[in-house]
Amino acid sequence: MVAGVSALNPRVVTLGTAGGPMWWTGQGAGARSGIATAVLVKDRCYLVDCGHGVGRQLMLAGIGISSISGIFLTHLHSDHTIDLGSLAIFGLYDLKRGDKIKLMGPGDRGMVPRPSGRPAEAPVPVFPDRPTPGTVALFDAILGGYATDLNDRIFDTLRPSPYDFLDVEDIALPEGIGYHPNDNPAPDMEPFEIFSDELVTVTAILVRHAPVAPAFAFRFDTAEGSVTISGDTGRCGNVVRLARNTDLLLHEAIDLDWVHRDRPGVPAESLQAAIDHHTHAHTSVADCVAVATEAGAKALALHHLVPGTAPKAVWWRGAGGFAGEYLVPDDLEEISFAGTATRG
Repeated sequence: MVAGVSALNPRVVTLGTAGGPMWWTGQGAGARSGIATAVLVKDRCYLVDCGHGVGRQLMLAGIGISSISGIFLTHLHSDHTIDLGSLAIFGLYDLKRGDKIKLMGPGDRGMVPRPSGRPAEAPVPVFPDRPTPGTVALFDAILGGYATDLNDRIFDTLRPSPYDFLDVEDIALPEGIGYHPNDNPAPDMEPFEIFSDELVTVTAILVRHAPVAPAFAFRFDTAEGSVTISGDTGRCGNVVRLARNTDLLLHEAIDLDWVHRDRPGVPAESLQAAIDHHTHAHTSVADCVAVATEAGAKALALHHLVPGTAPKAVWWRGAGGFAGEYLVPDDLEEISFAGTATRG
């Protein structure tokens, strides 16, 4: 064993660190890929979210698809799921018979969100017969759109089906927590276990990212350390509860100065609705520090950065006062979470 490296060598690789359903333009364009994080324990990978470019980033990081034991979706916004299809379909060529990957994410929302109150007319949902599919339905719809491609290869070159390798499951919420997708999407609650194997135990908790529901944060506990990943959320007591004494907290962050800047050509009501969302459903740097401090996190790293082209100086403003290690990682950085943390 290499000196300084534990038997499990628990660490994350920040595959993609930009948030938002867009390609960021201007200075720094392309430096940050879409949000995705690899949690690595020994020879296993546990992937959180599948933002734009995730397959390419895995290859650049030297992480083979066959090493992935689980894929965990914090929520079903497109910037977290847009390359799930490419990962599942292109990944077939790196998998062997008998390989199995667990894919877990939110279930069906159950109802459309309430309108923001800004539009002059009530919005009309797309696909009104099925307006809020969960993870299982999303995955089926993606593969259904590629049925021609998949069947060509299954019949012509005897390729397997993605269903041979991916075991897809909607995360079931605990009973009696008071959850309601519109009225109470992130009730105060205790973390609950969703996955475990001989290397990790994964727990989840609901977070505040309205109108999205359910939206999760995840924690990965190993015998040698823990990492907590906030998902997209406003400042939330549930994240504090999940991250108690964690060795590393990866938290989303937004530049609130950017939120309030003018956007030429964007209608005033749309701009104000976006300001409302970003202010309440995302977290400032100062609030990230407050959450990490309250949780007793040993280290805090910011990702899902919005805007994805902001200079690093933006993310250091408001960072003062955090007693632990403070990080603003680039794409493809490796961060150890080896430690002795236990949940308090």
